[in-house]
Amino acid sequence: MPIAFVTGASSGIGRATAVALAQAGFGLVVCGRRPERLAELAAELAPTPVHILVFDVRDRAATEAAVATLPPAFQAIDVLINNAGGAHGLEPIQHGNPADWDAMLDANVRGLLHVTHALLPGFTARKGGFILNVSSVAGRDAYANGNVYCASKAAVSMLTRTMRLDLLPLRIRVAEINPGAVETEFSEVRFKGDKARAAKVYDGFQPLSPQDVAEVIVFMVTRPPHVNLADVVLLAGAQGAASIIYRE
Repeated sequence: MPIAFVTGASSGIGRATAVALAQAGFGLVVCGRRPERLAELAAELAPTPVHILVFDVRDRAATEAAVATLPPAFQAIDVLINNAGGAHGLEPIQHGNPADWDAMLDANVRGLLHVTHALLPGFTARKGGFILNVSSVAGRDAYANGNVYCASKAAVSMLTRTMRLDLLPLRIRVAEINPGAVETEFSEVRFKGDKARAAKVYDGFQPLSPQDVAEVIVFMVTRPPHVNLADVVLLAGAQGAASIIYRE
């Protein structure tokens, strides 16, 4: 049974991806900061083999320590889904909160690097595997007040491209998916728990669901070894670009 390692699996795209991968026949290592949610997920996925790791991707030492505890049955990772991350705040750069900037750069960029670095020895020893980075259309289309979030996701896209070149001789495929508007906890986090403001983000159109994104992720990582669907942009039907949405 192939094993997939999913970060940010306690909610949203990460959780939906874990469910879809289990349905596709993968065993799972599910990672996040909320153990109760991960336990609920593992129970839901039974009898699929699931191992839970609780750590914060922003903490490199904690990431490496968590990966070192993987039991033998879960050590040979076939697929890594770098999904953990988020957006914090939506202000013009001159009014931005440096603490929000740190949170986004630490989770979206450094966190991806920490997890990838911890798992790469296994990938390189086996000379194979698949690394999929969850980026965003925001890394391609700048929008007002998105400054550091857009920059962090642009960094993910460039890291994906360079990782693909670096790991090519080792037959490790590297790809990215760039979702547009997806209705998750994303906007609640961005707006510091303001549910009413978050709900307005999705007024007047049908956004993507986490399941929509998960289905595409599973398709990407289950292509035969000679195929790499390396760069996917996934938009809601009513969305033309990051900030261009037709609302009824």
